[in-house]
Formats: sequence, structure tokens, C-alpha cells
Amino acid sequence: MDDEALPPPRVPLIAVDISRLSVDEIEQRITDLKAEIARLETALTAKLASRAAADAAFKL
Repeated sequence: MDDEALPPPRVPLIAVDISRLSVDEIEQRITDLKAEIARLETALTAKLASRAAADAAFKL
């Protein structure tokens, strides 16, 4: 087994009842969602660059 601790399970950020959340909890969710969007945009950029490189290699 790894000595490294597993991260705590994440609460889903979308499609969850938010009516009982405090203002601070809602602000934290917004921050988390913005960070997730940035992570996805970075991954998308890398995938698109990889695809463009593959397309260029096969056009030779």
C-alpha cells in the first residue's frame, strides 16, 4: 500500500441542491468551478495541440 494519503472525496460541484449552502460555501464552490474550468481549458489546449501536430505529420 502507498503511504501517501488519498485526497478526501470531492462533493459534486454541479447538479446538487445548493439551497442550504452558506454564502461562504457558495463562494467556495464558485472558486472550485473556476479552477476546474481552467484545468479543463489547459487540457483542451494540450489535446488540440497534439491533434494539430498529428494532423500535420500525416499530411506529409
